[in-house]
Amino acid sequence: MMLLIVTPLVVATQNPGKFSELQATLAGLSWELLLMPEGLEIAETGDTFLANACLKASKVAEATGHWAIADDSGLVVDALDGAPGIYSARYGQTDLERIQRLLNELGDEPQRAAHFVCVMALADSTGRIVAQAEGVCSGEILRAPRGKGGFGYDPIFYLPEREQTFAELTPEEKHQISHRGRAVQALLPKLRALP
Repeated sequence: MMLLIVTPLVVATQNPGKFSELQATLAGLSWELLLMPEGLEIAETGDTFLANACLKASKVAEATGHWAIADDSGLVVDALDGAPGIYSARYGQTDLERIQRLLNELGDEPQRAAHFVCVMALADSTGRIVAQAEGVCSGEILRAPRGKGGFGYDPIFYLPEREQTFAELTPEEKHQISHRGRAVQALLPKLRALP
């Protein structure tokens, strides 16, 4: 009988939406996903998605003594010169406030192209970054929210080829095409080969 060795992997987030997306995507691998300990705060001081992802993965691994995976992701809106970008989570106090601020800033702007970016970083138990990957999903910003699923900007992020917002997709559909899903897919070969 083969003994399956499961390695703890701390997900550097307190966001339950991100955690459950990763759980679903990494199911079946020899990693036991753990939520980042409460009270552990990592300031996102980097000026890029990659810098923030590496910073979070490294600091969480050092603090817990376990492997850690982190992502930094956000919405990049062309007409707003890339805003909210790395500040997507801090664009308001709640999802509703963030969405409203974005819609107010876009106003009647006809060019509503946008893309979600996700950069993931994997750190070993010493905090050394051993792998990274990026995923991008392009779409456009609607003038009003649609759909009840997802989180964050999902209700206003529209995918023309599907004629749906992220919030109208099933979780499984979203995992397949989202920026985070694409970043995880790019990282999967490295995760399978480790630790």
